[in-house]
Amino acid sequence: MDDSLTKRAAVVDTLPTVFGYLGIATAFGVIARASGFSTITVILMSVIIYAGSAQFTTVSMLAASSPIASIVFATFMVNSRMILMSTTVAPYFKKDSLGKGMLIGTLLTDESFALAMNKLNYTNGKMNFSWFNTENIISYSTWVIATMIGALLGNFIEDPKKLGLDFANVAMFIGLLYLQVNSDKALNKTLQVIVVLLTLVLTYISTIILPASLVIIAVTLIGCTLGMVIKHVFF
Repeated sequence: MDDSLTKRAAVVDTLPTVFGYLGIATAFGVIARASGFSTITVILMSVIIYAGSAQFTTVSMLAASSPIASIVFATFMVNSRMILMSTTVAPYFKKDSLGKGMLIGTLLTDESFALAMNKLNYTNGKMNFSWFNTENIISYSTWVIATMIGALLGNFIEDPKKLGLDFANVAMFIGLLYLQVNSDKALNKTLQVIVVLLTLVLTYISTIILPASLVIIAVTLIGCTLGMVIKHVFF
């Protein structure tokens, strides 16, 4: 990764995350097919919903014949963290048109957000539509194609977890976290490690006392607040 914000640079920067998308989206396709949905329905879920964990939630609730209103609400709650991410990204596109801003927000994912935040370490805090949009399109295309592959393989793979596909996304985020800590020169490394460990503890506690759909939002808000306090008091 370097300081270039061209489309070519975006392709190179995004390629490492493609493997994570391939694993989790293929797993989704297999699981959705195993739940009784047709191949075209599974593919359309990724084309239209494009919401990662929310798609797994949607499939499980549809298979259980849950009310549509409940499914819509659950999907919103699971993906509500995107409000925080979009708010963080928005200032970088103030000079762009509303349409471009909406396109960035529509295709924004946890992975593309994390990658963009890491990219800022190399560009002195600069970002543009061309780089971010290219990253998003590659991610979206990979997700849809991998879902199609998973849907087609669904008749032959009974349990995708046996292949380790469910760990691909976790492995990708571990890699992105390492790159973020290693490349961010603005923050003290000790501070970053403390916040990472604090986040792990908060996540563990939150999974015990909060609904799964609220864990990410709660940990993000509490973690950011505590991180800010620790930075200003001790660093």
